[in-house]
Amino acid sequence: MSEKRDLKRFKKRISIHFGVEGASRIAFTEDISATGMFIKTPNIAPPNTKIRIKFALVEGQNIEIEARVMWAKKVPQNLFHLVKKSGMGVRFLRFHTGEEYFNSYFGELTVD
Repeated sequence: MSEKRDLKRFKKRISIHFGVEGASRIAFTEDISATGMFIKTPNIAPPNTKIRIKFALVEGQNIEIEARVMWAKKVPQNLFHLVKKSGMGVRFLRFHTGEEYFNSYFGELTVD
């Protein structure tokens, strides 16, 4: 199966808060690109749902993004850690805060 994305994804484990009404759930990313991320979580939202994501790349550099769920894969809780892609892929729609921090961080990833 060929890769459908043109953008490079980087394997990064970042602690995030996310949710539909507010960023109340905690999860981790598995990979990230300039336009989206994969969130490993058993608490998925259906595709096309808009969610809010909050995280900090460095202490004090808070980032808040509105994103759309592009796909989701729900796995039973007892199998969650055994299945490779259990969670959801999201595409960033707009930054509420921290866009400059994110762009700087992502620029450093592409240089390495």
